[in-house]
Amino acid sequence: MKLPQSVGEVLQEHVVLESESIDRMYLNVYVPQLQRIGGVVWYLRGHLGQRFASTVGVAPKTEQFVAAIEKFAKRHGFDVVSFKKDQRKDDVTREYLVKFEAKEGVVYIGRAQEKARVVRTERRRNAITGATYPWVVDGSAFVNYYYFYCVDEDFSPFFLKFCSYFPYNAKRCLNGNEYAKCQLRKQDIAFQALDNGILSCADPKALQRICDELDATKIDGAAAQMAGPFAASVRRQRSRRRLSLRTVDPASRVCLDPSP
Repeated sequence: MKLPQSVGEVLQEHVVLESESIDRMYLNVYVPQLQRIGGVVWYLRGHLGQRFASTVGVAPKTEQFVAAIEKFAKRHGFDVVSFKKDQRKDDVTREYLVKFEAKEGVVYIGRAQEKARVVRTERRRNAITGATYPWVVDGSAFVNYYYFYCVDEDFSPFFLKFCSYFPYNAKRCLNGNEYAKCQLRKQDIAFQALDNGILSCADPKALQRICDELDATKIDGAAAQMAGPFAASVRRQRSRRRLSLRTVDPASRVCLDPSP
C-alpha cells in the first residue's frame, strides 16, 4: 500500500527558490555618553563650560541644527515634506522614487512630529536656603524628526531619521532584500523582483551567498555614509558615536512555481 504524500512533500516538488536573509533592519546611531544624565551633565559643564548644568545652553545648537538642514535642502533643491497625520510615508516615498534618476543620493527630506526621549532642565529649590537651581532630568516630548530618504548603490532605498532635539539621536532603516537586488544587478545575475523580495533567480546559490555576506562590517560601513549637512562632523566623531541594533526582521522565503 502506497501512503499518500504529505502537503510538504507535494509543495517541495514545486519549489523554485529558497532563500534566507535579513528583511528590514533598524539601527540606532547615538553618542553613548549622552544617553545618561551623568554624561549629559559632564558635557554641559566640562565641554560647554557651564557652572551649573542646564540644557538651556544647547537650544542654540538645536536651532543651528534645524537651520543647517533647511539650508542644505534649499542649496541642493530637495523637497522638504511635512508628513500629515496618518499619512503613509512609504506611499510618499514611492512617488518620489519613480521620478528619481540618479544612481544614488538624497531623494527628499520628510518632517514629522513624534514622541522622543529628551533631556530637559527643571528648577529645584534648596530646602534650607530656599534658593533655586537647575537640575537635568530625563523626559519625553513631541519634537520634529527629519527623515532623509536616500538611494545607495549597495543598499538601494533607505532612510535616516534624525531627532532635532538634543542629543540628536538617529535611526537608520536598511533592507536586506534591496541589498541583495543591488548585488545581483552588479554581478549581472538575472532575477525577478517582488516589492520586498525576490521571486526567482538564475543563480540561487549566488543569491544566498550575497545574503550571507551582509555582515556587521558592511552594515557599519553603510551607516557611516550619512546624508545631510552633518555628514562631515559625524564622520569626524565616529569614535564617539555608536551603532546598535534596534530591531531586525529575518526572512525565510520559499517561492513556488505557478503550476496548478
